Amino acid sequence: MSDTIHLPVGREAVLENGWWHAHRFLILRRISQTFFLSLFLLGPWFGIWWVKGNLSGSLTFDILPLTDPFIAVQSVVAGHWPELTALIGALVIGVAYALIGGRVYCSWVCPINPVTDAASWLHRKLDLPKGWQPKRGTRLFMLAMVLVVSVLTGTIAWEVVNPISMLHRGLIFGMGFAWTFVIGVFLFDLLLARRGWCGHLCPVGAFYGLLGQKSLLRVTANNRADCDDCMDCFAVCPEMHVITPALRGQDSDTPLILSADCTNCGRCIDVCAPKVFQFTHRFDDTPAPGRVRTRSNPAPKVGKAA
Repeated sequence: MSDTIHLPVGREAVLENGWWHAHRFLILRRISQTFFLSLFLLGPWFGIWWVKGNLSGSLTFDILPLTDPFIAVQSVVAGHWPELTALIGALVIGVAYALIGGRVYCSWVCPINPVTDAASWLHRKLDLPKGWQPKRGTRLFMLAMVLVVSVLTGTIAWEVVNPISMLHRGLIFGMGFAWTFVIGVFLFDLLLARRGWCGHLCPVGAFYGLLGQKSLLRVTANNRADCDDCMDCFAVCPEMHVITPALRGQDSDTPLILSADCTNCGRCIDVCAPKVFQFTHRFDDTPAPGRVRTRSNPAPKVGKAA
């Protein structure tokens, strides 16, 4: 095991590649999340109505309708056929995320992501136990339950408790009951289940994961032969199980991370000092040599990561 495992997560990348290179995708994600959230707040806060609505449904410049396809699906199964503009908006968003990667929404747009990232950072700093870890299929069960409840109640069920919408309302109307949902997500990830909300429970993430099964944007471990076993990529990855097949593969195994669970957040690229990872597309057939294992360089036990 590399001696660099004893350094703080990402420290080796800062020393080797510089601070910006070790944080660039994290910073770009925060800029992206702030940008999208600000578009919806310009109207209520400053009277600049470039965008009306929220991430569930909006109208941009009074011309372009955009609808969360998950909301549209709930509306349909609840027995309320959306208007044509809403269907067009859902199609636009659905096609976009199907092409670029469904869970890009989770890491580059969703305003709850900074909340869960903060909880994960503090969890790591306090060296807390990982806590309850639901099975990976739990969020698919949650997705199914949301649709079932929508059918039974004739409502868009998820919007009743959606922390994304709650955060938006809290920012507009100030401190109130809505903030309890946001704080609850933070405390859940911090104290009960590491990466529990986005990684195991959120039905929105499950929906966008299914939507992006065949998306073009991918991360590749095409330089996996240079991996020094520092384990920083596993420590920062919100879905660490997606890394193993690409990073630990042999010559005949693809270095592409093809799992729909990958959020394309780019943190594995940031924190990797030897630059093992990079963004590419799903048709990238660049060969990546497998890792040669010796007694002095055994395969690490992934279960001990992070």
